[in-house]
Amino acid sequence: MSRKPRRVGIRRVRRRDNVAGLLVAAVIGFPVYWMVLTAFRPASQVLSNPPVFWPNGFTLDNFSRAMGTETFWANVRSSVVIGLGTVVVSLVIGTLAAFAVARFRFAGRKAFVVVILGVQMIPLTALVIPVYLLINDVGMTDTLTGVILTYLVFMLPFTVWLLRGFIAGIPPELEEAAMVDGCTRLGAFRRVVLPLLAPGLVATSIFAMIQAWNEYVLVYVLLSSPEKQTLSIWLVSFQTGFGTDYGGLMAGATLTALPVVVFFLIVQRRIAAGLAVGAVKG
Repeated sequence: MSRKPRRVGIRRVRRRDNVAGLLVAAVIGFPVYWMVLTAFRPASQVLSNPPVFWPNGFTLDNFSRAMGTETFWANVRSSVVIGLGTVVVSLVIGTLAAFAVARFRFAGRKAFVVVILGVQMIPLTALVIPVYLLINDVGMTDTLTGVILTYLVFMLPFTVWLLRGFIAGIPPELEEAAMVDGCTRLGAFRRVVLPLLAPGLVATSIFAMIQAWNEYVLVYVLLSSPEKQTLSIWLVSFQTGFGTDYGGLMAGATLTALPVVVFFLIVQRRIAAGLAVGAVKG
């Protein structure tokens, strides 16, 4: 008799939690819904008062107007180059650095980890001017290479810190067994560690890609040529002295968010598993 009331209580708690979760999801997802909805609205309904939560018709004029702007495809190329360049270089350097921190004992190892965490605590806005002056001194302002190198300064500490937890969770005996069988240290790293590190690499690459794709302040400061700027800066072009083209702006924001959202949906399971492993080990 005591089990039945207990089961009823558990069901009530679950039902309450589900309702709360749906409410939170609705609050978080409503701005995204409104952005996509406005992107498909006819121009006459964009600023309708009272607001219409479901339009009477749909149009692709906003998307054609956004994609027809002069620098759209050049800005897409810049975003892709900066995003992929940041991800690839940060993974290569960060993986090797994380392996060294996790596996080798050297003087200043703990201090190095503390410095990595300390860098993450410095607000980006406090470093914009020093970064600009440094990049300007070496003649790399208004270049995609300069932006990628700047992003690496902020992404590498996070990459090393996160991947260190994954590598520390891999038993070193597996590498030792591979070296006993004839592998070198590099061969054991490539054949044993890297395959087991795949969830961490995916999780780290997604976070690096999102940060590089959505970054606004650094790109705005470092890049001045319109054709070299990224999509996040391109969105500002819909605000002119004659007003804001909200339909085109929402269409552009939808196009900007779509690549990252699709990629995130494809690899979301690996991200969740990777973060869980990296959070509890190391």
